[in-house]
Amino acid sequence: MSSHDPAEGTDLPAASPAPPGQADLRHDLRQAKDEAFSAFYRTTVRSLVGFLVNQGAGVHVAADIAQDTMTSAYRRWEDIEHPGAWVYTVASRALIRKISSTEEQPMEQVPEPTSLMARPDATTEWETRHDLLPLVRSLPPRQRQVLAWTLAEFTPADIAEHLGMKDDAVRASLYKARRAVAELLKEQEGGQ
Repeated sequence: MSSHDPAEGTDLPAASPAPPGQADLRHDLRQAKDEAFSAFYRTTVRSLVGFLVNQGAGVHVAADIAQDTMTSAYRRWEDIEHPGAWVYTVASRALIRKISSTEEQPMEQVPEPTSLMARPDATTEWETRHDLLPLVRSLPPRQRQVLAWTLAEFTPADIAEHLGMKDDAVRASLYKARRAVAELLKEQEGGQ
């Protein structure tokens, strides 16, 4: 079948439709990707927010970074070999950039609570329930970072690889962090 273009004065071949099974295959692949990512998201996003909070982020900032990281992960889903390590690395780097940024970001309105925090007062409530959070936040940044990765169940070797550090440096920072938290806990117990 052909189509006639009067402006050209020639007959053009009609566009051929895609083979019948190809559209179904693309749909099935997309659905499988969506299901795999959804399962990953549900099991990972809350712990990712906690991981960022342990590194010093406020809950709202941590939720925003986690959401942005998950959006990036979805876009690259087919290319990511180890999604858990990937999102923790990307989120950690985003937090470091945010902390080291001197840019002010004025707002006209206070943002609505994120879907991760159902109620506005949930942030304070969540932080209050986590007694160790102030102790972790009092640590130097590198110790706090290594401890956050450890609490997210990464081994020192994994942490060294993802942060571009030597294993010994990770172990030393972790040792110092644990010792500092233990001393702070001991001081708190003695003061009560």
